[in-house]
Amino acid sequence: MRQIILDTETTGLEIQQDHRIIEIGCVEMVDRRLTGNNFHQYLQPDRKIDAGAISVHGITNEFLEDKPRFADIVEDLISYLSGAELVIHNAPFDVGFLNHELKRLQQQKPLIEEISSVVDTLVMARKKHPGKRNSLDALCDRYTIDNSRRDKHGALLDAEILSEVYLVMTGGQESLLLDGEDADATDSKHHRTIHLEGELVLMSVDADDLQAHEEYLNRLQQQTDGHCMWLK
Repeated sequence: MRQIILDTETTGLEIQQDHRIIEIGCVEMVDRRLTGNNFHQYLQPDRKIDAGAISVHGITNEFLEDKPRFADIVEDLISYLSGAELVIHNAPFDVGFLNHELKRLQQQKPLIEEISSVVDTLVMARKKHPGKRNSLDALCDRYTIDNSRRDKHGALLDAEILSEVYLVMTGGQESLLLDGEDADATDSKHHRTIHLEGELVLMSVDADDLQAHEEYLNRLQQQTDGHCMWLK
């Protein structure tokens, strides 16, 4: 399973006012493991950034003067996203802005929903924690994930943090490695390395074991809102 955790920063909040994307940050996971094959790009929006937006992400008009435009990177972005499941916090915002950029191009390009499926972690969090705050910072506090680097919003940093939140929210991650192998440097702090020594013993399971296993997977399916990978 290939998943892309995605975030954007923009010149403002309203597409209707032709606000634009100024940063795209993507983190790739394959089979729930970070690969390091990330996508990150600042963009020249050809318009001024709202002062309120600058106070949130700290990206200035001067910083973006020499950056490429969306049209310059769109082919690379579509190629990177195609066929993946996108994991986004408050997906309608980011997908809406990405589609807005795609529609502005002179050449017709596929919309995000036509090249990728989308999972909204804000919707997932609201189902798991009804009536509670479910912002990215609130989820980091709830799941004891270190977000001390996040003094300002940033697309790549927020995507990296969201990848940790998503793994914990959907059941965590364990990494099975043999002796002598090093854990991937991109593994999150929730990974656990298991070292194998001696001979492996083949064990059979009975009907009770199989039933217990099926019940466990069904609980995972409910906890992850239908995203238990072992039932796919």
